[in-house]
Amino acid sequence: MAIDDRVRELVAPLVQAASVDLYDIEHHGGLVRILVDADGGVDIDVLARLSRSVSRAFDEHDLMDGRYTLEVSSPGLERPLRTPDHFRGAAGSEVKVKTLPGFDGPRRLTGVLEAVADDGVALRDTDGHLSRIAFEHLASARTVFEWGPVSRRPKESQRAQTEEKS
Repeated sequence: MAIDDRVRELVAPLVQAASVDLYDIEHHGGLVRILVDADGGVDIDVLARLSRSVSRAFDEHDLMDGRYTLEVSSPGLERPLRTPDHFRGAAGSEVKVKTLPGFDGPRRLTGVLEAVADDGVALRDTDGHLSRIAFEHLASARTVFEWGPVSRRPKESQRAQTEEKS
């Protein structure tokens, strides 16, 4: 059984007991990152308690060979998108994707995630162009968080409203 699967099997009940959702597990060399989320986000106290319980479980089950770093965190505002469920959860959001060499299109795209299918995604860029990308052609993807106030009205409407007030 792969390390990610063993980690998932061990931490799933701990995450559920903490009343949060398991978002993702990443394992790179000596780093094990467990990302959790909840409606309204997760606070630092929940992350600290969960980190301690996961660390104890790792020690009890001798899960990792050698030294490792355990990180228990929220996926953050600009969250990684790795699974079809991650993409489904981000539908309608702005995302950045990087495609693999060999994809018939640009290597980097930013746009609104219009649709998610079993085999890939549809991304609409700012020019209105729709790109369909199979999951097998995605190198990486993440949501984009827009910092600062964002108006939901089109610019033309904003200009017209400003002129009316003058």
